[in-house]
Amino acid sequence: MNLFGNGIRKFQSTVTPAAFVSSTNQTSLRERVEAFALDQAGASLPFTSRLAREQGWSHAFAGRVATEYKRFVVLAIQAGHPVTPSVQVDQAWHLHLVYTRSYWQGLCREVLGQDLHHEPTTGGGAEAAKFVDWYSRTLESYRRIFREEPPADIWPAPERRFAEAPKARWVDEAKFWLLPKPSWSIFRPQTPSNR
Repeated sequence: MNLFGNGIRKFQSTVTPAAFVSSTNQTSLRERVEAFALDQAGASLPFTSRLAREQGWSHAFAGRVATEYKRFVVLAIQAGHPVTPSVQVDQAWHLHLVYTRSYWQGLCREVLGQDLHHEPTTGGGAEAAKFVDWYSRTLESYRRIFREEPPADIWPAPERRFAEAPKARWVDEAKFWLLPKPSWSIFRPQTPSNR
């Protein structure tokens, strides 16, 4: 289940190129971020399980997204430019922000040594173009820093990432059925122009 409104909501970190750290510190930063536990030991509903439940994902997919969220955090610090997450990574970031102590104290203060803010677009065509550019640069930095292709099911190409704004709302699945919207083209009479 996504939390998007009617417009395209793209996000970026406020970490700027001035926050770029030396390659020696980058390696230890990556190790610290990778070691950071999103799932609290002994929790009945740990972070990854909550992410899976809230998004309607398998636990395995939510675990992969959590790993990619950590990689995004590394990119936010190491890329040397503003970064934009994929929709799935953004959902993990949204959820982590709800775990305020884990996010602000554990991740930002203890692991990163700085704040990592999540800021929405202010809207408009210039903002849309900016975030497409930042997302493209984020994918380039992913390849450069991790020396591999980002998984396409979590990090789609920019034209797919920004093709359509999801229109979703919170829905109580215990009270409502969720059915996919049909393609109305199946109900149109066939003519030579639409065959």
